[in-house]
Amino acid sequence: MIKTKDLTKRYGGIVAVDSVALDVREGDRYGLLGPNGSGKTTLVRMLLGLVFATRGEIEVLGRPVPRQVHDVLPSIGAMVEGPGAYPHLSGRTNLALFDAAGGSARRDRRHRVDEALERVGLAGIDKRPVRAYSLGMRQRLGLAGALLRRPRLLILDEPTNGLDPRGIREVRDLLTELNGEGTTVFLSSHLLAEIDALCDRVGVMDRGRLVLQDDLATLRAPTGRVVVGTPDPDKVVALLDGRVEVRDGETLTVRHTDAGALNAELVAAGITVDAIGAERRTLEQVVLEATTGSSDRVEASR
Repeated sequence: MIKTKDLTKRYGGIVAVDSVALDVREGDRYGLLGPNGSGKTTLVRMLLGLVFATRGEIEVLGRPVPRQVHDVLPSIGAMVEGPGAYPHLSGRTNLALFDAAGGSARRDRRHRVDEALERVGLAGIDKRPVRAYSLGMRQRLGLAGALLRRPRLLILDEPTNGLDPRGIREVRDLLTELNGEGTTVFLSSHLLAEIDALCDRVGVMDRGRLVLQDDLATLRAPTGRVVVGTPDPDKVVALLDGRVEVRDGETLTVRHTDAGALNAELVAAGITVDAIGAERRTLEQVVLEATTGSSDRVEASR
Protein backbone atom coordinates (compact mmCIF):
# COMPACT_ATOMS: atom_id res chain seq x y z
CA MET A 1 0.00 0.00 0.00
CA ILE A 2 2.90 2.35 0.79
CA LYS A 3 6.53 1.75 -0.07
CA THR A 4 9.42 4.21 0.01
CA LYS A 5 13.12 3.88 -0.77
CA ASP A 6 15.86 6.24 0.41
CA LEU A 7 13.19 8.91 0.99
CA THR A 8 14.87 12.14 2.07
CA LYS A 9 13.74 15.73 2.56
CA ARG A 10 16.11 18.61 3.24
CA TYR A 11 15.24 22.19 4.13
CA GLY A 12 18.52 23.99 3.54
CA GLY A 13 20.97 22.43 5.98
CA ILE A 14 18.24 20.67 7.97
CA VAL A 15 17.46 17.02 7.16
CA ALA A 16 13.79 16.57 8.12
CA VAL A 17 13.47 13.04 6.71
CA ASP A 18 16.57 10.91 6.21
CA SER A 19 16.70 7.83 3.92
CA VAL A 20 13.39 6.32 5.06
CA ALA A 21 12.34 2.90 3.72
CA LEU A 22 8.69 2.56 4.70
CA ASP A 23 6.75 -0.66 4.14
CA VAL A 24 2.97 -0.57 4.76
CA ARG A 25 1.14 -3.71 3.67
CA GLU A 26 -2.47 -4.20 2.69
CA GLY A 27 -4.64 -4.69 5.76
CA ASP A 28 -2.14 -3.14 8.18
CA ARG A 29 -3.02 -0.91 11.07
CA TYR A 30 0.35 0.80 10.88
CA GLY A 31 1.45 3.30 13.51
CA LEU A 32 4.29 5.73 12.83
CA LEU A 33 5.55 6.72 16.26
CA GLY A 34 7.95 9.50 17.14
CA PRO A 35 8.29 12.72 19.13
CA ASN A 36 7.15 16.03 17.70
CA GLY A 37 9.83 17.23 15.30
CA SER A 38 10.99 13.74 14.33
CA GLY A 39 9.84 14.09 10.70
CA LYS A 40 6.48 12.29 10.82
CA THR A 41 4.35 15.06 9.33
CA THR A 42 6.87 15.86 6.61
CA LEU A 43 6.88 12.17 5.67
CA VAL A 44 3.07 12.06 5.55
CA ARG A 45 2.95 15.16 3.37
CA MET A 46 5.42 13.60 0.91
CA LEU A 47 3.25 10.46 0.69
CA LEU A 48 0.33 12.63 -0.42
CA GLY A 49 2.31 14.72 -2.91
CA LEU A 50 1.99 17.86 -0.78
CA VAL A 51 5.77 18.15 -0.35
CA PHE A 52 8.37 17.07 -2.90
CA ALA A 53 11.19 14.82 -1.77
CA THR A 54 14.80 15.92 -2.10
CA ARG A 55 15.59 12.38 -3.22
CA GLY A 56 14.19 8.86 -3.04
CA GLU A 57 11.18 6.97 -4.32
CA ILE A 58 7.56 6.72 -3.18
CA GLU A 59 4.89 4.22 -4.24
CA VAL A 60 1.34 4.46 -2.96
CA LEU A 61 -1.18 1.84 -4.08
CA GLY A 62 1.43 0.69 -6.56
CA ARG A 63 1.75 4.08 -8.30
CA PRO A 64 4.71 6.48 -8.17
CA VAL A 65 4.14 9.66 -6.17
CA PRO A 66 4.05 12.53 -6.92
CA ARG A 67 4.04 11.69 -10.65
CA GLN A 68 0.77 9.73 -10.55
CA VAL A 69 -0.64 11.08 -7.29
CA HIS A 70 -3.90 12.15 -8.97
CA ASP A 71 -4.56 8.51 -9.89
CA VAL A 72 -4.35 7.31 -6.29
CA LEU A 73 -5.89 10.20 -4.33
CA PRO A 74 -9.50 9.10 -5.05
CA SER A 75 -8.74 5.86 -3.16
CA ILE A 76 -7.14 7.62 -0.18
CA GLY A 77 -8.69 9.32 2.82
CA ALA A 78 -6.31 11.71 4.55
CA MET A 79 -6.11 14.13 7.46
CA VAL A 80 -2.85 16.02 7.93
CA GLU A 81 -2.19 18.27 10.94
CA GLY A 82 -5.14 20.49 11.82
CA PRO A 83 -8.01 19.87 9.36
CA GLY A 84 -9.06 22.99 7.46
CA ALA A 85 -12.66 24.16 7.09
CA TYR A 86 -14.64 27.30 6.30
CA PRO A 87 -15.47 28.58 9.80
CA HIS A 88 -18.68 30.43 8.84
CA LEU A 89 -20.20 27.33 7.19
CA SER A 90 -21.70 24.31 8.92
CA GLY A 91 -19.89 21.02 9.24
CA ARG A 92 -22.37 19.46 6.82
CA THR A 93 -21.81 22.17 4.20
CA ASN A 94 -18.05 21.87 4.54
CA LEU A 95 -18.25 18.14 3.91
CA ALA A 96 -20.54 18.63 0.91
CA LEU A 97 -18.07 21.12 -0.61
CA PHE A 98 -15.18 18.78 0.07
CA ASP A 99 -17.07 15.94 -1.58
CA ALA A 100 -17.85 18.08 -4.62
CA ALA A 101 -14.22 19.17 -4.95
CA GLY A 102 -13.22 15.52 -5.12
CA GLY A 103 -15.39 14.96 -8.18
CA SER A 104 -17.79 12.51 -6.54
CA ALA A 105 -21.26 11.94 -8.00
CA ARG A 106 -23.75 14.53 -6.80
CA ARG A 107 -26.73 12.19 -6.58
CA ASP A 108 -25.23 10.21 -3.66
CA ARG A 109 -23.63 13.17 -1.88
CA ARG A 110 -26.20 13.58 0.86
CA HIS A 111 -25.98 9.89 1.74
CA ARG A 112 -22.17 9.99 1.86
CA VAL A 113 -22.16 13.08 4.07
CA ASP A 114 -24.82 11.59 6.38
CA GLU A 115 -22.86 8.37 6.74
CA ALA A 116 -19.55 10.15 7.43
CA LEU A 117 -21.11 12.43 10.05
CA GLU A 118 -22.77 9.48 11.76
CA ARG A 119 -19.56 7.46 11.90
CA VAL A 120 -17.58 10.22 13.63
CA GLY A 121 -20.36 11.23 16.05
CA LEU A 122 -21.26 14.62 14.55
CA ALA A 123 -24.71 13.78 13.16
CA GLY A 124 -26.58 15.75 15.81
CA ILE A 125 -24.54 18.97 15.51
CA ASP A 126 -23.78 19.00 11.79
CA LYS A 127 -25.64 22.28 11.14
CA ARG A 128 -23.58 24.37 13.56
CA PRO A 129 -20.98 26.70 12.02
CA VAL A 130 -17.49 25.28 12.32
CA ARG A 131 -16.33 28.37 14.24
CA ALA A 132 -18.48 27.06 17.12
CA TYR A 133 -16.74 23.66 17.07
CA SER A 134 -14.25 22.64 19.73
CA LEU A 135 -10.82 21.36 18.72
CA GLY A 136 -12.02 17.80 19.18
CA MET A 137 -15.09 18.42 17.01
CA ARG A 138 -12.88 19.87 14.27
CA GLN A 139 -10.75 16.73 14.42
CA ARG A 140 -13.88 14.62 14.01
CA LEU A 141 -14.94 16.73 11.04
CA GLY A 142 -11.54 16.24 9.44
CA LEU A 143 -11.87 12.50 9.95
CA ALA A 144 -15.36 12.57 8.41
CA GLY A 145 -13.86 14.23 5.33
CA ALA A 146 -11.30 11.44 5.11
CA LEU A 147 -14.08 8.84 5.15
CA LEU A 148 -16.30 10.33 2.44
CA ARG A 149 -14.88 8.20 -0.37
CA ARG A 150 -14.79 4.89 1.55
CA PRO A 151 -11.04 4.78 0.99
CA ARG A 152 -8.81 1.74 0.49
CA LEU A 153 -6.13 3.58 2.46
CA LEU A 154 -6.45 6.04 5.35
CA ILE A 155 -3.47 8.31 6.07
CA LEU A 156 -3.95 10.20 9.33
CA ASP A 157 -1.59 12.57 11.13
CA GLU A 158 -2.29 12.79 14.89
CA PRO A 159 -6.00 11.88 14.44
CA THR A 160 -6.91 12.02 18.15
CA ASN A 161 -5.41 15.45 18.83
CA GLY A 162 -7.80 17.45 21.02
CA LEU A 163 -10.13 14.54 21.79
CA ASP A 164 -11.14 13.55 25.32
CA PRO A 165 -10.62 9.94 26.48
CA ARG A 166 -14.08 8.86 25.30
CA GLY A 167 -13.48 10.45 21.89
CA ILE A 168 -10.10 8.72 21.60
CA ARG A 169 -11.76 5.38 22.32
CA GLU A 170 -14.49 6.05 19.74
CA VAL A 171 -11.97 6.95 17.03
CA ARG A 172 -9.91 3.86 17.87
CA ASP A 173 -13.01 1.66 17.59
CA LEU A 174 -13.97 3.30 14.30
CA LEU A 175 -10.53 2.76 12.78
CA THR A 176 -10.53 -0.87 13.92
CA GLU A 177 -13.96 -1.33 12.34
CA LEU A 178 -12.85 0.25 9.06
CA ASN A 179 -9.75 -1.92 9.03
CA GLY A 180 -11.95 -4.98 9.51
CA GLU A 181 -13.94 -3.88 6.46
CA GLY A 182 -10.78 -3.83 4.35
CA THR A 183 -9.31 -0.33 4.79
CA THR A 184 -5.58 -0.14 5.45
CA VAL A 185 -4.88 2.39 8.22
CA PHE A 186 -1.66 4.40 8.44
CA LEU A 187 -1.44 6.93 11.26
CA SER A 188 1.26 8.98 12.89
CA SER A 189 1.32 9.86 16.56
CA HIS A 190 3.66 10.85 19.38
CA LEU A 191 1.52 8.92 21.89
CA LEU A 192 2.70 5.43 22.81
CA ALA A 193 -0.67 4.48 24.26
CA GLU A 194 -2.49 5.34 21.04
CA ILE A 195 -0.20 3.21 18.87
CA ASP A 196 -0.11 0.39 21.41
CA ALA A 197 -3.90 0.13 21.63
CA LEU A 198 -4.69 0.34 17.90
CA CYS A 199 -1.83 -0.80 15.69
CA ASP A 200 -0.52 -4.22 14.70
CA ARG A 201 2.56 -2.89 12.89
CA VAL A 202 4.85 -0.11 14.09
CA GLY A 203 7.51 2.20 12.69
CA VAL A 204 9.57 4.46 14.95
CA MET A 205 11.00 7.80 13.76
CA ASP A 206 13.95 9.42 15.50
CA ARG A 207 15.56 12.64 14.22
CA GLY A 208 14.28 12.05 10.70
CA ARG A 209 15.27 8.39 10.44
CA LEU A 210 13.11 5.29 10.57
CA VAL A 211 15.00 3.41 13.29
CA LEU A 212 12.58 0.53 13.76
CA GLN A 213 9.84 -1.18 11.72
CA ASP A 214 8.20 -4.47 12.63
CA ASP A 215 5.02 -6.26 13.72
CA LEU A 216 4.01 -5.29 17.23
CA ALA A 217 3.70 -8.96 18.23
CA THR A 218 7.33 -9.54 17.21
CA LEU A 219 8.52 -6.52 19.16
CA ARG A 220 6.72 -7.85 22.24
CA ALA A 221 8.25 -11.32 21.99
CA PRO A 222 9.00 -13.03 25.32
CA THR A 223 12.33 -12.05 26.87
CA GLY A 224 13.22 -15.51 28.19
CA ARG A 225 12.29 -14.52 31.73
CA VAL A 226 9.24 -15.17 33.90
CA VAL A 227 7.70 -12.75 36.41
CA VAL A 228 6.51 -14.37 39.65
CA GLY A 229 4.36 -12.84 42.37
CA THR A 230 4.64 -14.70 45.68
CA PRO A 231 4.40 -14.07 49.44
CA ASP A 232 7.41 -16.41 49.81
CA PRO A 233 10.18 -14.61 47.89
CA ASP A 234 12.97 -15.89 50.15
CA LYS A 235 11.96 -19.49 49.49
CA VAL A 236 11.93 -18.87 45.73
CA VAL A 237 15.42 -17.34 45.83
CA ALA A 238 16.73 -20.30 47.83
CA LEU A 239 15.06 -22.88 45.57
CA LEU A 240 16.09 -21.48 42.21
CA ASP A 241 19.80 -21.14 43.01
CA GLY A 242 20.79 -17.97 41.18
CA ARG A 243 18.07 -17.94 38.51
CA VAL A 244 16.30 -14.98 40.16
CA GLU A 245 17.62 -11.93 38.30
CA VAL A 246 15.46 -9.17 39.78
CA ARG A 247 13.74 -8.93 43.15
CA ASP A 248 11.22 -6.17 43.88
CA GLY A 249 9.43 -6.94 47.13
CA GLU A 250 7.19 -9.95 46.46
CA THR A 251 7.71 -9.79 42.70
CA LEU A 252 10.60 -11.75 41.23
CA THR A 253 11.95 -11.93 37.69
CA VAL A 254 13.34 -15.39 36.99
CA ARG A 255 15.50 -16.61 34.12
CA HIS A 256 13.20 -19.27 32.64
CA THR A 257 11.46 -19.87 29.29
CA ASP A 258 8.36 -21.78 30.47
CA ALA A 259 6.03 -20.14 32.99
CA GLY A 260 3.95 -23.32 33.37
CA ALA A 261 6.93 -25.50 34.17
CA LEU A 262 8.26 -22.95 36.64
CA ASN A 263 4.87 -22.72 38.33
CA ALA A 264 4.78 -26.51 38.74
CA GLU A 265 8.27 -26.47 40.23
CA LEU A 266 7.36 -23.79 42.77
CA VAL A 267 4.06 -25.39 43.79
CA ALA A 268 5.75 -28.80 44.20
CA ALA A 269 8.14 -27.13 46.63
CA GLY A 270 5.22 -25.83 48.70
CA ILE A 271 5.61 -22.21 47.58
CA THR A 272 2.50 -20.07 47.17
CA VAL A 273 2.25 -18.39 43.75
CA ASP A 274 -0.08 -15.42 43.47
CA ALA A 275 0.74 -14.55 39.85
CA ILE A 276 3.05 -15.83 37.14
CA GLY A 277 3.62 -15.12 33.48
CA ALA A 278 6.21 -14.74 30.73
CA GLU A 279 7.90 -11.35 30.72
CA ARG A 280 7.37 -9.38 27.51
CA ARG A 281 8.92 -6.10 26.50
CA THR A 282 6.58 -3.12 26.47
CA LEU A 283 6.36 -0.82 23.48
CA GLU A 284 7.87 1.90 25.67
CA GLN A 285 10.96 -0.25 26.31
CA VAL A 286 11.29 -1.03 22.60
CA VAL A 287 11.11 2.65 21.65
CA LEU A 288 13.59 3.75 24.31
CA GLU A 289 16.07 1.11 23.16
CA ALA A 290 15.71 2.16 19.50
CA THR A 291 15.91 5.94 19.90
CA THR A 292 18.61 8.34 21.01
CA GLY A 293 16.35 10.88 22.65
CA SER A 294 15.00 14.19 21.39
CA SER A 295 14.20 17.69 22.48
CA ASP A 296 10.57 16.58 22.56
CA ARG A 297 9.71 13.14 23.85
CA VAL A 298 7.35 10.37 22.94
CA GLU A 299 4.55 10.35 25.50
CA ALA A 300 3.33 7.21 27.20
CA SER A 301 -0.12 8.75 27.69
CA ARG A 302 -1.95 12.04 27.59
